Amino acid sequence: QVQLVESGGGLVQAGGSLRLSCAPSGRTASNYVIGWFRQAPGKEREFVAGISRGGGTTYYADSVKGRFTISRDSAKKTVSLQMNSLKPDDTAVYYCAAELWSLQIGTRKSEYDLWGQGTQVTVSS
Repeated sequence: QVQLVESGGGLVQAGGSLRLSCAPSGRTASNYVIGWFRQAPGKEREFVAGISRGGGTTYYADSVKGRFTISRDSAKKTVSLQMNSLKPDDTAVYYCAAELWSLQIGTRKSEYDLWGQGTQVTVSS
């Protein structure tokens, strides 16, 4: 059974940076499309960024474009989300998720089959 484990969340001041990692256990991340989502208190879980199986295609929500970068490591065992120029509005629990069967980067929660437990990101003003 594949599980996803996120790490790297924390507290940072506005304008700062954090790097989140998503590590699938049991399988290599290159087998799956990986997406990052976030959920702020009282809000719906929303798509942040996604990366294709081979890493050649990425897709970002407009709210993070130019500030966040999703990537795979050289061994394709983890997927990272580099978050720069963080804003208080970026405060949320961040989740990584995997599409087990599709080749396309989905932007809806329903397109993802497997979810991590989430990691808290808090940006202070």
